[in-house]
Amino acid sequence: MKICVSSQGKDLDSAVDPRFGRCACFIIVDTETLAFEAVANDNAQGMGGVGVQSATLVSQRGVKAVLTGNCGPNAFNALKAAGVAIYTGVSGKVRDAVEAHRKGTLQPASQPRALPGGKPGMGGM
Repeated sequence: MKICVSSQGKDLDSAVDPRFGRCACFIIVDTETLAFEAVANDNAQGMGGVGVQSATLVSQRGVKAVLTGNCGPNAFNALKAAGVAIYTGVSGKVRDAVEAHRKGTLQPASQPRALPGGKPGMGGM
């Protein structure tokens, strides 16, 4: 299964980025082999709509789940509409997040989760 982790860097030892739409990079991982691809998030510096644009980017790569710290309502709804499961509250290293997903210790999110003080869906994340 292919999953996506919002990341601050380009490898499995990078820190999970607490932001989905404005993360530095997406790490797309095959959970069976741990083969991965780092995809730069060119949407991160956009003025608006970055959550939906980022959701489109990762869903087009065939991921079945997104692991991230926070996911605003627009991105959350776009991912849900694409059939992608969303796991929020994820932190630590990308490798550890992938392993937690493989072990089934993460719980899928039932609603969006924004950064404290952020303005989800309005470019404040």
